[in-house]
Amino acid sequence: MVGTRVAGASTALLLARRGLSVLALDRARFPSDTVSTHQVQVPGGARLHRWGLLERLRAAGTPPARTVRFDAGPVVLQGRLPEVDGVDAVHSPRRTLLDAMLVDAAREAGAQVRERFRVEELVVDDDRVVGVRGRDPHGRRVTETAPIVVGADGRRSLVSRAVGSRLRHDVPPLTVASYTYWSGVPLTGGEVYSRPARAIGAWPTDDGLVMTYVAAPAAELGAFRADPGRALLRVLDDCGDLGERVRAGRREHPVVVTPDVPNRVHVPYGPGWALVGDAGLVMDPITGMGIADALRDAELLADAITVGLGGSVGLDVALRRYAHRHDAAAMPIWRHTTELARLTFRPEQDVLFRAIAERPGATEQFLAVLTGAALPDTIFGPRGLVRLLGVRGMVDLARTRRRRTA
Repeated sequence: MVGTRVAGASTALLLARRGLSVLALDRARFPSDTVSTHQVQVPGGARLHRWGLLERLRAAGTPPARTVRFDAGPVVLQGRLPEVDGVDAVHSPRRTLLDAMLVDAAREAGAQVRERFRVEELVVDDDRVVGVRGRDPHGRRVTETAPIVVGADGRRSLVSRAVGSRLRHDVPPLTVASYTYWSGVPLTGGEVYSRPARAIGAWPTDDGLVMTYVAAPAAELGAFRADPGRALLRVLDDCGDLGERVRAGRREHPVVVTPDVPNRVHVPYGPGWALVGDAGLVMDPITGMGIADALRDAELLADAITVGLGGSVGLDVALRRYAHRHDAAAMPIWRHTTELARLTFRPEQDVLFRAIAERPGATEQFLAVLTGAALPDTIFGPRGLVRLLGVRGMVDLARTRRRRTA
């Protein structure tokens, strides 16, 4: 396992629990921070609960957010989050907590985790990956062999580059994202704001802090880098009283600006290797799905490796099945996220949000999509729109679109 953050540590944990011998390598020393969306959406929380880790996360100080207020300007939607396998909340841990917890759990399950280990190259025999070479914390050269090498080393994956994983989809960075933490900010649940060319979120995180996130078009990177604090506050000031609340509190961390998140999908497997998490599929953070998707993919890959090494179908066949299952789960969310990240305001959105507000149960469906408990087509696909708007509403939507393009 190359990389032991969310995707890598989770895959190592699940494989070790099934009795496999696992070696997980990471150049970091944990606890260690990294740029992140923070959000463990409801399905991700359900997986942590099944693995016996959600309660540990809460005990360490990560509060659940069971309600969301979505402010689209003229329309505000608010409600409780859906329940998935007994979990009805979004959790937004800092990565210093989440990653270390997963690494500890992998060790407890029997995985060997080596920190501060730098993987430098893959070992290949007859076009099949059979191991890795790298350096330990003392600079000594080490070679390790294995029947499969998993790349869980993020969007700049060495494993993906080394095997020449084919790039299937590639959309350049669409947004610049910035976030920070505040103390003394009252917040009862999650808050999401949609503004022209802006997306904003506020969520409770560890130690009584609130994390605020702002997405803007990538072309505005210069303004956000020039004065990150001022740029972020100017956006928050346009979100009801959120700007007043954070100004009355205290900023506890420098503003992090992330300008370089691409939208890429690689073929996630090959002879003796597989990719999981951002190494195989990375997308804009605007929907906050990255952590929950990494947990899902870790489970899919662990299932495939277990079957493949068990001898019933063979590893290559099992990995091909992993790729198909991964695509079926991940690609609808990737496409939806890439579309949202364009931050293109459409007047017909007002028609849609008003219809959601007026229709019983529609807000809950929308929040299920917002937090990953339902696929985007539930609301935004053709059938979802017909169910939501009806014939008359679809006519109004078409008229609004025509006026916009006239």
